[in-house]
Amino acid sequence: MVDVREVRRLCYGFARRTGGTLAEFRVPDVTPNFWQAVVEYPDRTVSVVAANDAPVLALARPRSPDFAPSREWGPLEFVDEPELAAVLAETEQFRVLAPADLERSFKAEDWPHLTRSDIAYWKPATVGEALFNYWD
Repeated sequence: MVDVREVRRLCYGFARRTGGTLAEFRVPDVTPNFWQAVVEYPDRTVSVVAANDAPVLALARPRSPDFAPSREWGPLEFVDEPELAAVLAETEQFRVLAPADLERSFKAEDWPHLTRSDIAYWKPATVGEALFNYWD
């Protein structure tokens, strides 16, 4: 399990080092299975998403915490921001995955920490769907 305090600290530092402002840090009650740090820049807004059960980070388009049913949300839209990803990758505690990594076909044996019953039921097609999801 990943420590949410460490992720929050990492995201504050990331925003500061990249000239952004951490506008919000979203911690879900149940779903999704990831934390989301919304970082605002003058020309765009991105989210650092951190899986709560593996030391994995990615950059994505921010998701609104509205009350739409989770089945309508679909998978996250991961973004390719090499300069920002390089700053995130400076930490040795987390693995930063690029959109290409997250779009690869999911193989359960590559991610042994994921719950086998969830994998069998939800049948994720990509690594991104398996690591960052809204499963109940």
